[in-house]
This record gives sequence, C-alpha cells and structure tokens, in this order.
Amino acid sequence: MGNAGGFDNLEKSIKEIGKNKILVNEIIEVLEYQINKIDFKELDIVLPYQQPLKLHARYTRDQILVAFRFSTFEKKSSSREGVAENVNLNTELFFINLIKSEEDFSPTTMYDDYAISETLFHWQSQNSSRTDTGKGLTYINQQVNNKKILLFIRERASNENGNTLGYVFIGEAVFKDTVGSKPMNVKWELKEPIPEYLWKESAKMSVG
Repeated sequence: MGNAGGFDNLEKSIKEIGKNKILVNEIIEVLEYQINKIDFKELDIVLPYQQPLKLHARYTRDQILVAFRFSTFEKKSSSREGVAENVNLNTELFFINLIKSEEDFSPTTMYDDYAISETLFHWQSQNSSRTDTGKGLTYINQQVNNKKILLFIRERASNENGNTLGYVFIGEAVFKDTVGSKPMNVKWELKEPIPEYLWKESAKMSVG
C-alpha cells in the first residue's frame, strides 16, 4: 500500500525481507515473545467468505481493512469512519473506542458504547441514523437480509505512552432491539462472549 516499498506484489517484498537473516531472526524473537504474553484463546469464526482474522486477537485498523478487502496491496482504503461497509461481502465493520477523548472525537461523534453483559453490547449509531430508512433500517432488518455485523473494539485510541492501540475482534453481532432515532441506541447480541479482560474494561463504561 502507498508506494509498496517499490515492489509490485506482496510475495516479492516478503522474499526480499527473507534475504536479511539477521532481521528474520529478530522478527522471530519478537513474535515468540509476544506469543508467550498471550493470556486468552484465539477462536475461529465461520463467515460466508474467507478472511484471516481470529476472534479475540488484536489488529490494527489497516490489517482489518485488508482482511475484509477494503484495502489491497496496490491501493489503501481511505476509510476513517467508525463504520466500514463492504457491499460485496454484505458485511459492515464497527470500529469502537470504549473511552472517548475530546482530542480524538468531536462533540458529534462521542458515541455511547459499552458492554451490558459478556454477550450484549450497547452501541450508539451515527447521528443521522433513523429507524425508518437508510442505514438504520438495514440494522433492524439485519437477519432478514443475512447481513454480517462484525465488532472491533479497543479500550481507547492510544495507550499511556501515546502508541496507537489495535482493535480486538469480538466477532459477529446480531440485532436485538433499538431505542430512539438520530442517533439510534442499539443492543447487539454477540455470538461469542467478550474476553474477560475487555469485558471488565467495557463494563465500567455502563456505570460511568
């Protein structure tokens, strides 16, 4: 993506990295260190199409957009919204920050998002969404239209060191009910429980 480092495909760029044995060994050491720190189990998810991501693992936004075909090796997606829809896959991705910062969000995008339980999530739509038309109506009719809603959440935009945090893939959500309009306050039922460490962080949001 971008100028792709001067390569015209991913395979050539990976082979070039492989020529640097010192770098390869360092990459392996970093990966082994990170794997040993994992304290949760990654799960497979069954979707009507192939994609490489695992439930409960953490990914950057760019990785997610590549996995769901918004970005390619040749072209990077310009999407920066809290939702991203791939019409061809009949799939919509939600990118959710549990703790909002006024530095990162405008007053019109400080959505009220939190876990109600380990399998029930409260999500506030964009301010333009309404129950009788457009995107809001597609959420209500989600199961009729076999639309996939996939949630990616993170504690906050960045950690205490200022590094950008990745999103945890918490999986498929099924529409349960909604209150209000412009914005809609939607309850989504998760097919897999939220990982314990993330559930505790998210639950804090519902009590202030």
